[in-house]
Amino acid sequence: MAKPPPKHRAPELSTRQLRAVVAVAENRSFVAAAVELKTSQPALTRTIQQVETLLGVALFSRSTRQVSVTPAGREFAALAERLLAEMRIGLAAMRDLADQRRGQVIIASIMSLGQGVLPALLAGYLSRFPGVEIQLREGVQGQVQEDVRAGLADFGLGYIEDLPPGFTTEPLAREEFHVVLPRDHPLAGQARVKLAALRGERLVSLPPESRTRRLLDGAAAAAGFSFGHGIAVNQFATLYALVRAGAGISVVPGGAGPLLADPELVFRPLAAPRLSRQVGVLRLAERPPSPAAEGLLAAIRQAMRPRRPMRKVEE
Repeated sequence: MAKPPPKHRAPELSTRQLRAVVAVAENRSFVAAAVELKTSQPALTRTIQQVETLLGVALFSRSTRQVSVTPAGREFAALAERLLAEMRIGLAAMRDLADQRRGQVIIASIMSLGQGVLPALLAGYLSRFPGVEIQLREGVQGQVQEDVRAGLADFGLGYIEDLPPGFTTEPLAREEFHVVLPRDHPLAGQARVKLAALRGERLVSLPPESRTRRLLDGAAAAAGFSFGHGIAVNQFATLYALVRAGAGISVVPGGAGPLLADPELVFRPLAAPRLSRQVGVLRLAERPPSPAAEGLLAAIRQAMRPRRPMRKVEE
């Protein structure tokens, strides 16, 4: 018998060799084990000899009538069976991941999408793939970008215009801005509200660092006035409650359309000029999505009707 490998290096054994050891140990017969493994007896004998050579120890004692398992053989057969079982479990887990039967997806999303299109979309996805766990991180555009850049999210859903270099983007839809008003407000009866009509109004707004607020302030400045931001909040539910309470009016992305049917508020398109932003998927080019993330992206694409192919924001 050849010398075993050095002690510091584990022998390299294949699953075929492990299965051969287990089959002979269970059947106590090379003939029966060969039938079980659908191979020839000489081939099986060579395989066992290779394993014994690699290990440097005899696993089986052979006689003309029977095969007996040595103490080393019993120990190694038990180890081989555990390794094969762990491999079967691991491969099944990989298939589950590939088939979206389980996994985790972390999405960073601007709040308008998180409160607009995503709830029904995510509920539909989970009904098809209940083993997938989804984490939704809502925030303003800057938070979405940072979550994606830092690798905290598999992908982001947000504004894809004027992004810094390094992001891969995919357009999904345009989001127009709307005015939120108390139902008894003088402008509530108009089908569309002109930007100039908001001069002098007190606004309940998103934070100063939000892309929405910067866009609105820029549009007001171009029209020759500035908005009076009375209260800044981080959540749309709070924003609507403040408008309902009379703290002011608000301008929000269309996707955030009040969780209305709210009898006290109205939601009117902003006009003259109409303001909109392109929303879509943000990803890092060097981070391919997992099967579960790709499956969820496919559902998002279908629901939001993409119009253009993916493009890379160049360095």
